[in-house]
Amino acid sequence: MSGKITKEELEEMREIFGKIDLDSDGYIVDYELHELLKEAGHALPGYMVREIIQKLDRNKDNKISFDEFLSIIQELRGSEIAKTFRKAINRKEGILAIGGTSELSSEGTQHSFSEEERYAFVNWINSALEKDPDCQHVLPMDPNTDSLFTSVGDGIVLCKMINLSVPDTIDERTINKKKLTPFTIQENLNLALNSASAIGCHVVNIGALDLKEGKPHLVLGLLWQIIKIGLFADIELSRNEALAALLRDGETLEDLMKLSPEELLLRWANFHLENAGWQKINNFSSDIKDSRAYFHLLNQISPKGTDEEQPRIDINMGGFSEKDDMKRAEAMLQQADRLSCRQFVTPADVVSGNPKLNLAFVANLFNKYPALTKPENEDIDWGLLEGETREERTFRNWMNSLGVNPHVNHLYGDLQDAMVILQLYEKIKVPVDWNNKVNKPPYPKLGTNMKKLENCNYAVELGKTAKFSLVGIGGQDLNDGNATLTLALVWQLMRRYTLNVLEELGDGQKVNDDIIVKWVNKTLAEAGKSTKISSFKDKEISSSLAVLELIDAIQPGSINYDLIKTGSLSEDDKLENAKYAVSMARKIGARVYALPEDLVEVKPKMVMTVFACLMGRGMKRV
Repeated sequence: MSGKITKEELEEMREIFGKIDLDSDGYIVDYELHELLKEAGHALPGYMVREIIQKLDRNKDNKISFDEFLSIIQELRGSEIAKTFRKAINRKEGILAIGGTSELSSEGTQHSFSEEERYAFVNWINSALEKDPDCQHVLPMDPNTDSLFTSVGDGIVLCKMINLSVPDTIDERTINKKKLTPFTIQENLNLALNSASAIGCHVVNIGALDLKEGKPHLVLGLLWQIIKIGLFADIELSRNEALAALLRDGETLEDLMKLSPEELLLRWANFHLENAGWQKINNFSSDIKDSRAYFHLLNQISPKGTDEEQPRIDINMGGFSEKDDMKRAEAMLQQADRLSCRQFVTPADVVSGNPKLNLAFVANLFNKYPALTKPENEDIDWGLLEGETREERTFRNWMNSLGVNPHVNHLYGDLQDAMVILQLYEKIKVPVDWNNKVNKPPYPKLGTNMKKLENCNYAVELGKTAKFSLVGIGGQDLNDGNATLTLALVWQLMRRYTLNVLEELGDGQKVNDDIIVKWVNKTLAEAGKSTKISSFKDKEISSSLAVLELIDAIQPGSINYDLIKTGSLSEDDKLENAKYAVSMARKIGARVYALPEDLVEVKPKMVMTVFACLMGRGMKRV
């Protein structure tokens, strides 16, 4: 304990405490801390927030008084917390760094943001969209100013970056590009946010207005998610079979498929470092600060002239023995530049070990020069390498967009301890007893699987209380990663989530498929439209005309009928209509997760979500 808290500090602590204590009852409880973390851009799942409260709560009354708050601050002074609570509450416990704010969503809130990220993202966007005619009004942006935050304000750059990360997400015909008005800008921002959500970005706390006003921490947070999805797209075995070269002795493809993109990148870097005779690294922060691992990595992956399409590039290792860290980092980046890979990091970012930007730097190196050869090994079962289905990807993106923790990279493997499923129950308002019924990671070395299985059993038990149809599904099936049965549970979670939104809008009235179909037909008829649907299996839906007409009924004049293909339609015509329909639904404010192919093939589950989201949007018409 170091010294007393001064009078000024006491006032500041009281002010900060008051800002967290939303209902001013003199105590901080879990939902108040949850709100604070969300505001600070560090949203955590409910159970983690409750754990923080438990750790800090001295008299065990499940809330933190001002005195408890002060004693915690005093204990932490001079170590984790230098001068104020703002810096961090014990990061080692995974708690948080509060981003320079104590003002909760009031006007003029000052959130800190990373100038390093701003600089990196501006350069990346400038080069990515350099030749795009629709972005010339804002590009190139100056990385040394805040021009990024005004440049994203009309939504065009965001839409373009989403399409770069996941091609064809947004139908270009739906982006408003000319003579923009406040209304057409709002539409672009809706389109960007709902499309970002559909590719798995967590955008729950970001609104169109935040982007229009260019709130730095929110803009950077969203851009990082979009950029990262693009960088990681091919760091996945089914998309890149050469990654099998990273298999270690005794491992199967299945083991490799369980690794996250971050883990695969680390393994990739170490594979090349081992070939260079250099020691392995454990992270892309403290272990790369001296640039020496990077020098070896660049030297290993640079083209050796064996491929006609890639001329030989020799990496100059001269800077390797430079005494000064910054000069060594600059020399290394000059070599990266010869591979056209000087992106995301400055010498200072390397020397400070910025984990986010170094991860992006390495991901970009991998995408351009993986330097791996697919092993011609007889005992590798390549049959395992089926990419995920559209349905699996949609479910995974839906979960990630709700901010589950950890991020779901592999639908079955990442649900085997049920932690994500339990968080999804909370999202559909099914209470979860985190304290007594859930085993939380890290799991003990012995009996890990038993702990995970208990969670899975509890997840199935909760499903029964939620009146899910779980015939023949047990906890063991989730724990085994049984695809069919896991999907059956996940679909019911997504369906309930979708229906809950409608019930909230309809003052709690129960909603089912029939009610949605009736609403769709009634809305179409009242707007004088000729289409109707008999159910979500109706083959007529494959033309997307019912969806397009419904959008036009909800927001009259929004659909450009010249763009719609009618009459006898080829599969390509249907797909064009479906792409237009999905993007238009998002543009008028419906958070649609389904893909155009789901409409063309009339996949009843996904079709139901499209009409349910549009019904939700339609009910908001005041």
